[in-house]
Amino acid sequence: MILLTKLNQTPFTINAVYIERVEATPDTVVTLVSGKKIHVLESVGEVTDKVTAYYQQISILPTIQKPDPIE
Repeated sequence: MILLTKLNQTPFTINAVYIERVEATPDTVVTLVSGKKIHVLESVGEVTDKVTAYYQQISILPTIQKPDPIE
């Protein structure tokens, strides 16, 4: 589950697995696989980061480690 904020400042949680797409129109719109659309305050990048972190947490998406910088 990820925490997002509706346009009226109300926080809510949503199961990220059910997110079909996230668009900026200019508000950020989260579309679920059911077709329901939710307008949120977070940017597309913020929603994407939260979804990615959630997928990593539940082991759907592997954690990618950045290589160490060459000294």
